[in-house]
Amino acid sequence: MKLFRIHSAFAIDSLRSPLRGSLRLSVLLCAALVSSFLASCSPANTPVAGDDTDVREFLTRYFSTWSAKDMDGYGACFHEQARVTFVHQGAPQTQGLTDFLHGQKLCHATASVPMTEVPTDMKILRDERTAQASVRWKLTKGPEITTGTDCFTLIKTPAGWKIMSLVFYND
Repeated sequence: MKLFRIHSAFAIDSLRSPLRGSLRLSVLLCAALVSSFLASCSPANTPVAGDDTDVREFLTRYFSTWSAKDMDGYGACFHEQARVTFVHQGAPQTQGLTDFLHGQKLCHATASVPMTEVPTDMKILRDERTAQASVRWKLTKGPEITTGTDCFTLIKTPAGWKIMSLVFYND
């Protein structure tokens, strides 16, 4: 009986050794597969952190076209399916693009003094396909100054960045 136990223990130990090697190999293969999968999920051309120059240029053009009363250029900043929401005293007022652009044209046409709107601060979060930006702005209308925030959701199209959603409010 004692001999059997010794042989059994030796046999079990000899079986464990190859199993340990197989287990290690399995763990290494799983780790390689997981890291390969995660790498394939990452965008191939992720911009360098802080490289948001193209988004900043787009947003600057958005504000400059509005201030120059270039409503065609301003309208071209929007995706055709864009939605625009003005938040007034906590209540959202949402419009489709056509109604919003018409209202902006009327605003300029009926203004008694020229209006200019400039960005004062931009916070941008982006990847290669989408961007979100929170932009503080200052609107000057004669002696009157209004400040507020525009919150953009942008998408990258073959023609460049386009606004999919704009939510804005005055201070």
